[in-house]
Amino acid sequence: MFLDIKNKQMKIEEAQDRVDALIEHYGGYWKPLSMYARLVEEVGELGRAMNIKYGDKKSKSQLDGKAMEEELSDVFFTILAISKMAGIDLATEFEDKVEKDWEKCKGVYD
Repeated sequence: MFLDIKNKQMKIEEAQDRVDALIEHYGGYWKPLSMYARLVEEVGELGRAMNIKYGDKKSKSQLDGKAMEEELSDVFFTILAISKMAGIDLATEFEDKVEKDWEKCKGVYD
């Protein structure tokens, strides 16, 4: 599984390792439930940004919330961190999930 980061192909494992190096450099991982709380917080911020962009929520100022792209990156970063902390091979798990759900998704996104 590859990610394109600034026109560079990167495996999910490599992205997990980059996140791990950054976290270790700045003091190490939080406790698992704190990491989960961080994920929930980031998903909430993504929801708010999407509601401002696509929904009925009005922005209170020009500085109100970050771009949706940044919020999505925050969610992805946190997922990479949690999976690395827990020793989960996210690339393999993702591939297994897609294969398992391939037929289940027929007609869902039509």
